Amino acid sequence: MTTSGSKRGKADRGDEGSLPPSEQLRHIQGPADVRALPPEALQPLADEVRARLIDVVSKTGGHIGAGLGVVELTVSLAHCFESPTDKILWDVGHQGYPWKVLTGRDRLLPTLRQKNGLSGFLRRSESEHDIFGAGHAGTAISAAFGVATARDLRGDDYHVVAVVGDGAMTCGLSYEAMNNAGHSGRDVILVLNDNGMSIAPNVGAINKYLGSAIASPFTNRVRDHVKHLIERASHYVGGKSMVDFARTVEESIKNLWSPGMLFEELGFRYFGPIDGHNIEAMNRTFQFVKTLHGPRVVHVVTEKGRGFPLKEPHPEKFHARNPYDPETGVLRSTPATAASWTKVFGTAISDLAAEHPNVVVITAAMPSGTGTDQFQKRWPDRFFDVGIAEGHATTFAAGMATQGLRPVVAIYSTFLQRAYDNIIHDVAIQNLPVIFCMDRAGMVGTDGQTHMGLYDIAYMLALPNMTVTAPKDGAELVGLLRCALAHAGPFCTRYPRDAVPGEVPVTAEIPAVPYGSWEVLRQGRDAAILAAGVMCQPAIEAAELLGADGLDVTVVNCRFIKPADRAVLQSIVDEHRFVLTAEDGTVVNGFGAHVAALVEEMAPEVHVVIAGAADRTYEHASRSDQLAEVGLNAAGLAERVRAWMAKESVTAG
Repeated sequence: MTTSGSKRGKADRGDEGSLPPSEQLRHIQGPADVRALPPEALQPLADEVRARLIDVVSKTGGHIGAGLGVVELTVSLAHCFESPTDKILWDVGHQGYPWKVLTGRDRLLPTLRQKNGLSGFLRRSESEHDIFGAGHAGTAISAAFGVATARDLRGDDYHVVAVVGDGAMTCGLSYEAMNNAGHSGRDVILVLNDNGMSIAPNVGAINKYLGSAIASPFTNRVRDHVKHLIERASHYVGGKSMVDFARTVEESIKNLWSPGMLFEELGFRYFGPIDGHNIEAMNRTFQFVKTLHGPRVVHVVTEKGRGFPLKEPHPEKFHARNPYDPETGVLRSTPATAASWTKVFGTAISDLAAEHPNVVVITAAMPSGTGTDQFQKRWPDRFFDVGIAEGHATTFAAGMATQGLRPVVAIYSTFLQRAYDNIIHDVAIQNLPVIFCMDRAGMVGTDGQTHMGLYDIAYMLALPNMTVTAPKDGAELVGLLRCALAHAGPFCTRYPRDAVPGEVPVTAEIPAVPYGSWEVLRQGRDAAILAAGVMCQPAIEAAELLGADGLDVTVVNCRFIKPADRAVLQSIVDEHRFVLTAEDGTVVNGFGAHVAALVEEMAPEVHVVIAGAADRTYEHASRSDQLAEVGLNAAGLAERVRAWMAKESVTAG
């Protein structure tokens, strides 16, 4: 294996020695500089990293809580392993901010999540130390096992470390990987960062299982007693052989009563739990674990949000934070804005549950992110947070639906992708009345590539029996939810991370949207814009811009993407030679492609142009910048119409 960097620390630094705490961080250009520090300098470095994160993220916003919890762990990993020769893979980029600081990106940290700046997640194109892109939870163990297998097949020699938050232990993928890796005998190290949280507090048997490792007084008494026996006996009899025997006894006793037995049965040798804020203890453990071979797990216990100045007790408040005062953690004052789509949905589904006692709500570790925390407070017995387990959430809902309940599954568009097999086989094919409410649909803003909700229209359109909808405003979202509850089959609706346009009446005053209906918002004669969901507002504004040019444009609210309103579409193609579709999603097999196929059948002479996200990835920036980039603002839509009209005029001339 590679040699320990800690053994050559002072030699690498010459006579410079330890820098004063206030100066250490600016001299860290990469993990080699951390390895070169003497042990007594590591905690001061961690303190500087923590202060740096709190200061920078107070201006940029971002996922601060998880990063603060792993500062000491990150310093220890950088000190004990030799990245990038040793491969350290982080599960979910939320943990990755301290890693960015210690791997040469501290100077760029103020650009975090900003246009053309650092990603809020880990990505291979950003640094040689980012071994595997991390956006969604549960991938690190599988990827690490893949890296370890490639290492062995190529005859290379280095450590592979997967750093996994305990929230990822609610993912089925983590156990599939552990089952495969644990009994392979390959050399891989799993570091379990246990803070009892993913975003909301972790749920389920695994969380209780891990917690009992820390809380069991009996287990800790046994281990302390055995340790004491080892120390005493080795002085009098047996020497090293006695120490080895006693250590074997300790391992046996530990495995009989400790939750480490789960990992041992899966083929991983277990070490822990260890204080994840004690760098010295972690260094000792990692240096020892490096001398071993095969699958092993180091269980470290950390505090999410450690050091964050917020006085509020709710831990979700510092998971992801908008810009805040770094001294108090309180959000900076911002002008009053319209309600978010998330809040409107949360209020509406809570109100509708009073009218429909068979409504239940399911989310995957995202109560506040999906707005379902409102429902949880009003209807706790009808609310289910299943952890980071989107596939399970979907099939769980399908099982409920077979018994007459009306499950509402509220999950971000990007996360629901992970449940696609379950949606097809367990909901769509069986035609079960499960309602999917997809938050963060379309361009997602500063969360960037891994969190884009660009694909839900395309993937839901492909499914038999699925109704696909998108509201233009908050009132229509409520009306579509009413429609969904009256519908006998699968139903989905999508909305962005944004403010809702206009005022939203109280739920009781909003009627159901007629099933399968479109709405003509503006009648014209020269061209038509068919807009899906939130594209209605820029379509109306585009029509007004075109009106100033003397062009009269029809705008249609295509709130039902599937089934399309064929009667309204027929009237559009009967009266217009040009149709522009607009969707906040991929153009590949999306709304526009669906409409184009229908128009080809109805009126092949009508020209259809599709406006949407092209077939590529998109960088983090503000949502408005992203929409402008792909021409989904008013100016962009107006230009598409002008371009066609000009071309048509030349052709006619």
